Amino acid sequence: MAKLWGGRFQKSTDKRVDDFNSSIRFDKRLYRQDIIGSTAHAKMLGRQGIIPQADAELIVDGLAQILQDIEDGRVEFLIDAEDIHMNIEKLLTDRIGEAGKRLHTGRSRNDQVALDIRMYLKDEICEIREMLLHLLGVLVSLAKDHIGTIMPGYTHLQKAQPISFAHHLMAYFEMFRRDLSRLDDCYKRTDVMPLGSGALAGTTYPLDRDFVADELGFSQITRNSLDGVSDRDFVIELASCLSMIMMHLSRFSEELILWSSHEFSFVEMDDAYSTGSSIMPQKKNPDVAELIRGKTGRVYGHLMGLLTTMKGLPLAYNKDMQEDKEPIFDAVDTVKLCLPVFCDMIATMTVKTGNMLKGAKGGFTNATDAADYLVKKGMPFREAHAVIGKLVFYAISKDKSLDELSLDEYKEFSDIIEEDIYDAISMKTCVDDRSVKGGPATSAVSAAIAEAEKFLKNSEKQ
Repeated sequence: MAKLWGGRFQKSTDKRVDDFNSSIRFDKRLYRQDIIGSTAHAKMLGRQGIIPQADAELIVDGLAQILQDIEDGRVEFLIDAEDIHMNIEKLLTDRIGEAGKRLHTGRSRNDQVALDIRMYLKDEICEIREMLLHLLGVLVSLAKDHIGTIMPGYTHLQKAQPISFAHHLMAYFEMFRRDLSRLDDCYKRTDVMPLGSGALAGTTYPLDRDFVADELGFSQITRNSLDGVSDRDFVIELASCLSMIMMHLSRFSEELILWSSHEFSFVEMDDAYSTGSSIMPQKKNPDVAELIRGKTGRVYGHLMGLLTTMKGLPLAYNKDMQEDKEPIFDAVDTVKLCLPVFCDMIATMTVKTGNMLKGAKGGFTNATDAADYLVKKGMPFREAHAVIGKLVFYAISKDKSLDELSLDEYKEFSDIIEEDIYDAISMKTCVDDRSVKGGPATSAVSAAIAEAEKFLKNSEKQ
């Protein structure tokens, strides 16, 4: 097949080079964006008198029919045509003749592909945003059900202080809320229209770039033609946002995997979100959570690949930049695969509230509250810390918890300890006395949930 750019060449491209050079295997998913972008470009060319209005209308009608045929499965893309842009231009020219050859007036594949990928990623960001909003809603719903569920909080994976499961869930709400904010920011920098940058130096034709931007729903146009065709910051930024989402999904998945174990037994995954063993009949494996944890590395790899691809490229466009699509496409696909199944997994899991409370009661999670009790009685904190440390060591030697020690045993360590120590170190008191904003107390978590619901309601209106 003759190349549309082959005028100065005297021999055909090697078949293996055709295969190596072609990107149609993966950029064919940009067909809709390419056709919509070309339609806007053709309208502008006719409107500006750059090509005859009749040709512009013929191009627009031809592109609409090609779009319909692609979506109906009646089009087979050609490797020899290299990419989605040349495939569609060839289809158009084959169908409408000479008028089709006018479509590429005033543009290059360099600014064309920059336009297509921006349009595509804008749509994907919006879809992922909706998935994140759904996840945030699931977290709030679960938190409302577990405001009174007490569990151990950890540092260094060692039991630290009692909290509520709702408080733990709302910590992830904050992580995914930040992810949503990052996506919104990324969208702003993706929402910039590059068409009109040409190959690198714009064009001598009187293009109306603002018209094209309005037609395609862009909020602004690129300000420099060199940057317009060579910028892939928005791709890397999205890969970074997706990596952060996966990191948060992976952290939560790691906890769910631990909590599903016999040693924790805090949660049990629904049968629909678990798998068994081919040899051990008793097994119920949290494979969904493990796969999400595993796929996180895949998305990280795409981010590093994109950064490495771009790190040494001189201005303006280089063929290396063809390598931006497969990584970002797969990163997007992976996140869109993980978010819905993760939501359904946590929405259907069984929370073993009794085991969580039992876990909170073990490991001296109320030791800090015992020290605070002494401080409120007038003892300096460092002295109180030392007294309770010795009490914990004593309790360990007696195989008792702090609430199992007698008052006489307490008084061996400090005379100011009275009967009210038992109320001060109860799990409920330990949680509910931490009513500072952002804390785990019922009042504080309820306020956080109310604020979160308001946030979600406002976010859904955007």
